[in-house]
Amino acid sequence: MTVQTQNLKWVQLCQRGDLVAESGVAARLEDQQLALFYLPDENRVYAIDNHDPFSQANVLARGLIGDLHGEWVVASPIYKQHFRLTDGQCLEASEVQLKTWPARLNNNNVEIALAL
Repeated sequence: MTVQTQNLKWVQLCQRGDLVAESGVAARLEDQQLALFYLPDENRVYAIDNHDPFSQANVLARGLIGDLHGEWVVASPIYKQHFRLTDGQCLEASEVQLKTWPARLNNNNVEIALAL
């Protein structure tokens, strides 16, 4: 199912039941691997690139999430760099930033926004 909102096209990626609370799961959107992180207390889903630029592996969905200095981050399971879930910025290397996608829960659907 696809819904267009202003300059975004919302695409259903999976169901809420496919997510793991306070953890990550990998998903595929076209030819891109995403890491989805579900925070049920905030009723929020974050979507970032699953590819770890330091290890060159698709592993970020397996990373640990936590609050670091008041911001939600995922720690890479290989070399432990921290990436902000809101914008993909690496906290240890200012020149590295992951791609992120707007994500939302729409009833039980997990939707990702694509630019038109």
